[in-house]
Amino acid sequence: MDTIDIRLLDELQRDSSQSLDEMSEKVGLSRNACWRRMRQLEDAGIIKGRVALLDAEKLGVGLTVMISVRTSHHDLAWLERFRGAVNSIPEIIAAYRTTGDVDYLLQAVVPNVRAYDLLYKALIAAVPLSDVSSFFVMETLKATTCLPLKHIRL
Repeated sequence: MDTIDIRLLDELQRDSSQSLDEMSEKVGLSRNACWRRMRQLEDAGIIKGRVALLDAEKLGVGLTVMISVRTSHHDLAWLERFRGAVNSIPEIIAAYRTTGDVDYLLQAVVPNVRAYDLLYKALIAAVPLSDVSSFFVMETLKATTCLPLKHIRL
């Protein structure tokens, strides 16, 4: 990994739909050299995929809900059931196992509170939970998929 790889990754994070010609010009490589580096980064698993970022509001799922989950079950069988439940609900777009008072933190997008209630009922029907607390996002101050690259050691 060198400074050109970092610049390439930065450009891909900002807009992966750029043409190879645009990308190579921005990072200072020939088209073929740029393509080879991108392939190496993909083969190494650093580039996991390229996606389109969609506008949730325009697609009718503009209500973001943060959901904290507590459980008294901490065995692997329960975790696999919970993981399956979370993965089966498409409105849940992120799920994290955490430390502290909350065992899991989920992020969901739904059209409205009624749709969230259906999600909630599906989740509590799937696995036993001790506590579920929901927080409705009033305003998004920052949301990005770009990872900070300044910490990469050359």
